[in-house]
Amino acid sequence: MEELGRKSVEEFRKSEKIPIIIVLENIRSAYNVGSVFRTSDAFLIEAIYIIGYSAKPPHKEIKKTALGAEETVEWKYFKTTAEAVEVLRQQGFNVFAAEQAEGSFKLNAIGFEPEEKIAVIFGNEVTGVEQSTIALCDGCLEIPQLGMKHSLNIATAAGVVLWELVRTRMSLSTKEETGL
Repeated sequence: MEELGRKSVEEFRKSEKIPIIIVLENIRSAYNVGSVFRTSDAFLIEAIYIIGYSAKPPHKEIKKTALGAEETVEWKYFKTTAEAVEVLRQQGFNVFAAEQAEGSFKLNAIGFEPEEKIAVIFGNEVTGVEQSTIALCDGCLEIPQLGMKHSLNIATAAGVVLWELVRTRMSLSTKEETGL
């Protein structure tokens, strides 16, 4: 583990986080919630906001897929998404839904500043992000999909979105450091 450069729980908690918050709106599967915790830990994400009937720690299915990330990633529970969005706005976050919608921004074509605070809402596995929630957002981020199926499991979608948001920030900070 030492050779891999992994942080201890204490080091993780003290680390400066990337200013991204994931919002999980009415996720049916606790396994999906746990997977998002694990991915959020991997990318040093600031927090996860859990909404509605989504499972929250402590939960055995979250624990099974999170592999301890439910102990490292900060999380908060809100009864409604509107409450969570209000708190995010007060904290200076721009809020986006991960959803295919008219006028959505292609994930690979949108540019965020390295220090920009971004919250991304992921919706229910069947119904997606609620329309009333989309109305509260600054826009929708869409993962370009080229095949016959035009949907991804929420845990997979969260991994893709987080990697793209973190990757672009990493490349921007590398360019600033090297001048390239």
